Amino acid sequence: MIRRQLNILIQLATIDGSLGGKELKLIEHIAQVHNVDENTVKELLNKPEPIGDLSHLSEEERFGYLYLVIQLMKVDGLVFKSEITFCEDIAERLGYNKKVVAELSKNIYSDIKITADREMLMKKAKKFRV
Repeated sequence: MIRRQLNILIQLATIDGSLGGKELKLIEHIAQVHNVDENTVKELLNKPEPIGDLSHLSEEERFGYLYLVIQLMKVDGLVFKSEITFCEDIAERLGYNKKVVAELSKNIYSDIKITADREMLMKKAKKFRV
């Protein structure tokens, strides 16, 4: 599962044609936390995999994916339309209305050291399930 998450994050991070330092650091941090070796990250950076079906994920997993893509979108302080569109697409693949991205973005911080109230955000996200 973590490989799929990293793959999605890498696709988002490179959607604007470049991979920023803060984006890469967040991806590497997530990989380290989950004991994913550097070679796997490099492999995904060089050749991202298709995203595939996300409908089988649990509610907690869906929210986790959504939270991470929004956090990565904001991590460098620059949010591009292509990144928003990508996040909205992922939200829809996860079974949410795409408007959930704007709603959760208000409370997800770009600094990974600042933790948002995940329980409150998950309740908000559930309101956008389709």
